[in-house]
Amino acid sequence: MARVQYLPEPDRPIATQYRDVLARVLAQGEFTATRQGPRALTLMQQTMTFPLAQGFPLITERSLKSFWRKPIGELCAFINGATTTDELAEFGCDWWGQWTTPAKTEPKGLAPGDIGPGSYGGAFHDFPTAEGPPFDQFKHLVEQLTELPADRTHFVSPWIPQYQVRGTGKTPRTTIAPCHGWVHVRVINDGLHLHMFQRSGDLPVGVPSNMVQYGALTLMLEQLTGLRAAAYYHTISDAHIYEDQIPAVEELLTREPRRLPAVRLTEAGLQVKDIHDFRGEHFELADYHPHPSVRDIPVAS
Repeated sequence: MARVQYLPEPDRPIATQYRDVLARVLAQGEFTATRQGPRALTLMQQTMTFPLAQGFPLITERSLKSFWRKPIGELCAFINGATTTDELAEFGCDWWGQWTTPAKTEPKGLAPGDIGPGSYGGAFHDFPTAEGPPFDQFKHLVEQLTELPADRTHFVSPWIPQYQVRGTGKTPRTTIAPCHGWVHVRVINDGLHLHMFQRSGDLPVGVPSNMVQYGALTLMLEQLTGLRAAAYYHTISDAHIYEDQIPAVEELLTREPRRLPAVRLTEAGLQVKDIHDFRGEHFELADYHPHPSVRDIPVAS
């Protein structure tokens, strides 16, 4: 089976992609009002490119060493259809509580602890169809990549339009509209190229986790299809920094970027044959030498 071959750590280039986006938004962004409260510096259409031989997209500007597997667990939960905090907790994801309080759920007709059928798990695993049975998008993605690798239609969407409606007389069916998870995969010269489009990206807090999640997804697809993971691309449509996050971003920008680490599947991960069976613990990290963590960066909810 072809697998991504990381360059030796000294030969990997210094990774500036994430830092460059932070700097651009801080310098060029425009303040916009938000429903969350704090204004957000916003800049549209920011893209990062990560040839995987040069390292895995895990930021070095602050340490995620104690946390990096948890976002992978969250994505695994969504691939399996998780839509409640209890279901997410089974995959080690424990931070959705602030978005599933009664104040957040009741206006949407949901029970406390329920993100809603219009959330990531509902869209990825149980997308509603006109034919009746729900559609498992990631199961189909693996099948199509295996059977028809040359197609340009390997695509997944987290967006169920009728569950995202807002306005007079309209009730969305999720506590927070999906921000990430539009996935387009291309096979080029037997290499997997995964492009994740993100509708809305909280650069200091959310985006680093999303980079890890979908970088890991590229490795999952490599394992399941036998195609080498070649590159990961990350586009953020609405890239923003909340006003109360600016001091933390200014601190991050004083730090010199470093080389990216290597992430590989464990021996147990190399035995996985079904995308629903992956878990965060199926990944291991090497060559990670980040700057110290930055604690208590505000999170808008």
